[in-house]
Amino acid sequence: MKDTTPDQVMDLAQLEKPVLELEAQIQAMAMDPSQHREREKLQKKLDKLKAELFSNLTDWQRAQLARHPKRPYTLDYLERICERFEELHGDRHFGDDAAIVAGLGWMDGNALMVIGQQKGRDTKQKILRNFGMPKPEGYRKALRLMKLAEKFRRPVLCLIDTPGAYPGVDAEERGQAEAIARNLLEMAKLEVPIVAVVIGEGGSGGALALGVADRVLMMENAIYSVISPEGCASILWKDATQAPKAAAALKLTAPHLLELGVIDSIVKEPLGGAHANHDAAAQALKDAIVEAFSELADLSVEELVEARYQKFARMGSVG
Repeated sequence: MKDTTPDQVMDLAQLEKPVLELEAQIQAMAMDPSQHREREKLQKKLDKLKAELFSNLTDWQRAQLARHPKRPYTLDYLERICERFEELHGDRHFGDDAAIVAGLGWMDGNALMVIGQQKGRDTKQKILRNFGMPKPEGYRKALRLMKLAEKFRRPVLCLIDTPGAYPGVDAEERGQAEAIARNLLEMAKLEVPIVAVVIGEGGSGGALALGVADRVLMMENAIYSVISPEGCASILWKDATQAPKAAAALKLTAPHLLELGVIDSIVKEPLGGAHANHDAAAQALKDAIVEAFSELADLSVEELVEARYQKFARMGSVG
């Protein structure tokens, strides 16, 4: 592995700067018909620049893309991939957790249970969604609805996007670890097809609590790891600025995880990242989800559960 130091890695903001400048120029010409030919030239230049910049991203740059503030979140995708979505609330024990959005969705006329982690855009939404960090009642709500899906023989779709489960005292008091562990146990034996997609950040047990699935997919610029690059750097080097080096060591990006067998496939993103074109990203996601569920459709309950067990049992095996 090539040793990467912070000053050798261009931040995403630096990487995107020439792209944003060209996009601004093109936008400024949009209302002037006489600039049509020049705008076409700039558009070709922009497409070429994007292809060059985004074809060889470092692991750290992909981590920054996974956290991009304009990246589509769960509700952005559901608005585009479902003809209808009826949100359901509460864990029937403590309360409702807005960091997890869950309910019945209809995709191409077929009903399925959709469970996703939701971040916020502005300050008010970030606080409401607890920055995408679920508490125990969120995971218990997810499990309640998974069991409901099992009862009515509906497949389950999980959209993962969290920096991790909420580590606060109140969450620990209400059994955060037990709630996550219970989800792992119950998902392992759930008698309906499960597809999970890491759409942004997949952080630690907070992500894995929705990740025990028959098919685990990742968006091209998502990350999935036991710890954040900054957290890893703080532990190993006592220096969070070593995050780029940690990101490379963690192998947290989709190509690495596909090679390691942790995920099953990668969902291609639009040029420049999912935030550049929400509609195109959603269509690619929907196509991948439909394909994944179609692969599972003919399996019996026994085959489904056994294959899921074997899938996770193989992970980490050596020799």
